[in-house]
Amino acid sequence: MLEKLKKSLEEAPIIQKEKDGQIYNYFIHPISDGIPQTDPAILEEIADFIIADGKISGADKIITAEAMGIPIATCVSLKTGIPVSIIRKRKYDIEGEVELSQSTGYSKGSLFINGLSSGDRVLIVDDVISTGGTLLPLLEALVQMNVSVAGVYCVIGRGNGASVVKEKTGVDVTVLVDISVSKDGISIIGGF
Repeated sequence: MLEKLKKSLEEAPIIQKEKDGQIYNYFIHPISDGIPQTDPAILEEIADFIIADGKISGADKIITAEAMGIPIATCVSLKTGIPVSIIRKRKYDIEGEVELSQSTGYSKGSLFINGLSSGDRVLIVDDVISTGGTLLPLLEALVQMNVSVAGVYCVIGRGNGASVVKEKTGVDVTVLVDISVSKDGISIIGGF
């Protein structure tokens, strides 16, 4: 199960980056970075897994945060006919827009929710979870908007973000593949 995704992760290049004077290992992968190119067979494998898992049943909309969740959410949408609403990094000032602040392991900023209404039931799809810094404020905003969550899927887990989200919100995050990253490469440490 998810063999194409796992194989592609194990072959992903690792680079070293610096943040706040600390060097860390960063993996480059089409699902998380969009480069070098995204294999449609991997997107289809991911979408098929999400659909088969069944949490999408009863969802009115699929939502994802800009940017790398977009190809995954679009693929699930095309296969199910459920519309996608993208949580954007840009403010549009349209009626009903909700702003939230995110702080991930890599960046900080605002996100803007549009296209959701009280009573909607959503499926959340994202590329990577590491700290939970995007998902936690998103889930809080959805509660305030009276939007329920049918399920949450993050394709790649790196770190303890899924357990942090569960502890703080009670929401289970389904991580397809848990990884560990070292200068020597990616190790698959869990998932399906």
